[in-house]
Amino acid sequence: MRSVFLRGLSGLAGCLLLSTAALAGGHNAAEYPLRVRIYQEGGVSHYYDRSLETVDGEGRANLFENGEPRGFDFSYRCQERLRTSAGSETYPARWRKQNQTLEILLPQFGKPGAYDACELKVLMKADAVYHRHNGLLGEEPAAKYKQWMEKVQYDPEHDKNEPVETAPAPAPAQKPAGTSALQ
Repeated sequence: MRSVFLRGLSGLAGCLLLSTAALAGGHNAAEYPLRVRIYQEGGVSHYYDRSLETVDGEGRANLFENGEPRGFDFSYRCQERLRTSAGSETYPARWRKQNQTLEILLPQFGKPGAYDACELKVLMKADAVYHRHNGLLGEEPAAKYKQWMEKVQYDPEHDKNEPVETAPAPAPAQKPAGTSALQ
């Protein structure tokens, strides 16, 4: 009887340890190969008993998938507040349902390597991306944005998260007037 009790107690302790480990870690960033850059977000926070319960809203963002940028509009309902991307930073993401639902990882403040997940219901743009110009949000063709990405070596899928402005090539020296090129 005593051994049955001890086995039952051991099984219960094991289940508690496994559930605690699952709740603590939760999300592996390596399983989120896509990147999302959020440009605009507006949400409403819902509280219960003075504690944040959920946040829902909508916004605009770019998805980086297989080296290609794509713009999209989205709506969401999450447990945490969604934040726009700082600078050129992006959020890890993966498809839950291709071209319909993306899941992104939001870093937990004060807990390096810990994330909360948030689902975005998306409406993909056909051939456009979002960009900021002089502080205003606008759209441009995805091909033009891709050229800019290549020029400044911006590739968030491969941890190139900051654009690198390259110096223009120096102009070739010109010969003074009246001299021959054969001298």
